[in-house]
Amino acid sequence: MNDIAARLRERLAVLHPEVLEIHDDSAEHVGHAGAAGGAGHFSIVIVSQAFAGLPRLQRHQQVYRQVADLMPHPVHALSIKALAPEEFPS
Repeated sequence: MNDIAARLRERLAVLHPEVLEIHDDSAEHVGHAGAAGGAGHFSIVIVSQAFAGLPRLQRHQQVYRQVADLMPHPVHALSIKALAPEEFPS
């Protein structure tokens, strides 16, 4: 799944993240319908000035727009924590 994480990182680069953490959570979802088809579960933490002043829904929409072509395969599920820089603890 490392290549999928790399693809996620590549797609999200357009948001100019100051922090981008991508975790493959697929092992925790073995047996789940989406995982059975070979698609992965990922969680991300992304910190970007692009999210400043936006509500959570709009932040998530920005992320989903960038990775839409990866869903539902090879990414079945994506957990997102999107923060503006002032919201991220240093």
